[in-house]
Amino acid sequence: MFIKQCRGYELEKEKSNTSEDFFNRSEVTFVENGEEKTLHVLYVRYFDESFQEFTPFQSDPIITQDGLEVAFKDIVALVCLLKNPGLRARKRVYINSKYEFASYFQDIDFEKLPEIFISLKQKNGYELSSPLEFIKQPK
Repeated sequence: MFIKQCRGYELEKEKSNTSEDFFNRSEVTFVENGEEKTLHVLYVRYFDESFQEFTPFQSDPIITQDGLEVAFKDIVALVCLLKNPGLRARKRVYINSKYEFASYFQDIDFEKLPEIFISLKQKNGYELSSPLEFIKQPK
């Protein structure tokens, strides 16, 4: 699988009676078997305010390295895809449960994530041979 892009953003109200401003969207675009796909993860914005509970990161942007800044919302869809490769067949995922959200971040090797984002910046992509490379294995 070739990862082309990871990004996240806050939704904004389109109409005064909608609730978009309570949600964020994170996207990961990848190529698999010659087909480009994008996984959109919609989640409650509150999780952005408490990401320290799910990750070792203490501030946002979570990664600042070599002129690169990566926000928490930029990694959410990527982490979901790494943790559950079955999501490759999905276009959209909605997460409103803190328990479910936290489960995606369990056992992720956060020290390896900058490798993906540096490659995205320098090489316009990252070749992912196995999602297991980013999951901490029991010792």
